[in-house]
Amino acid sequence: MHAPYIARPTTVSVIMLKVLLALLPAIAVSVWFYGIALLVQLTLASATALLAEAAMLRLRGLAIAPFLKDGSALLTAWLLALSMPALGAWWLIVVATLFAIVVGKQLYGGLGNNPFNPAMVGFAVAMVSFPAQMAHWGMPHGPLDSSAQLAWIFSRELPAGLSLDAISMATPLDYLKTQLLLGGSDIASLKEAPMFGHIAGVGSEWVALAYLAGGLFLLQQRVIRYQAPLAMLAGLTTLAVPLWLWQPAHYVDPLFHLVAGATLLAAFFIVTDPVSGPTSARGQLIFGFGVGLLIYVIRVFGGYPDAAAFAVLLMNIAVPLIDQLTRPPAFGKRKRAKKADQHA
Repeated sequence: MHAPYIARPTTVSVIMLKVLLALLPAIAVSVWFYGIALLVQLTLASATALLAEAAMLRLRGLAIAPFLKDGSALLTAWLLALSMPALGAWWLIVVATLFAIVVGKQLYGGLGNNPFNPAMVGFAVAMVSFPAQMAHWGMPHGPLDSSAQLAWIFSRELPAGLSLDAISMATPLDYLKTQLLLGGSDIASLKEAPMFGHIAGVGSEWVALAYLAGGLFLLQQRVIRYQAPLAMLAGLTTLAVPLWLWQPAHYVDPLFHLVAGATLLAAFFIVTDPVSGPTSARGQLIFGFGVGLLIYVIRVFGGYPDAAAFAVLLMNIAVPLIDQLTRPPAFGKRKRAKKADQHA
């Protein structure tokens, strides 16, 4: 058969389900290394997102069930929970999720109308408003069992003999940045600390590889396109490579930047957001490259150790201009313009 075919449109709920499935490997690896705290945060974020979405839809006079079933609120909750410290207080993820759904999504008109990535809006609000609480990152295979993690999240009570320093630690990115600012020794000696593992942190580097696996699944399923992830990673390495070659004692190697922090989560699950990102392939290349550059600049020279959320939000502001410059003309528009010139 040689006739043209019309592809069956994919529903929003199917797309969201595939993205949620792609996140499961990273969730499983995180729970293995850090305990059930992440599952608690995912549950709190999911419940808050669904309730906030339903309340806002009710206030706007819209049907609730169809929008809750599309999975977009649940995906926002999961991305936010995966970006936040798993040992954060229960109210921290609730506040961040409320901002993500109410302010970042619904006040702009709901799915398809939000100019900013809602999950990154929630993360940025939490990071700016509660920086101390956002620093409680757990240790891989730490001293808290499941019941102790639950007690700490909901009541901030620790078992006898344990302090906050004994259950949490700075991320490798934060540790390197702090030590270098304090005049510490070179990168090579700092990375000898046990927390760094093989590349960019015990546990966290395996979580990053799980995000990579999930991202490749989304590419294979054609849920996302390659332009934004590839461009983001290229933008990050564009600055990381020359600075590392210039002063390897003061600038960490590019592989560390690619694996550390939220790099791969952002590359495959954040910059690929079809709503808050550009529409054209060229636009996605520009958008992703800009995010990668900003991540490196803020990480190395700015005030935050990991900058994926702020980089994405800053580039979200530029999306209308990127679309204007890169969106292809409507079918026949260029031809009509040429004909008009010929008649003139």
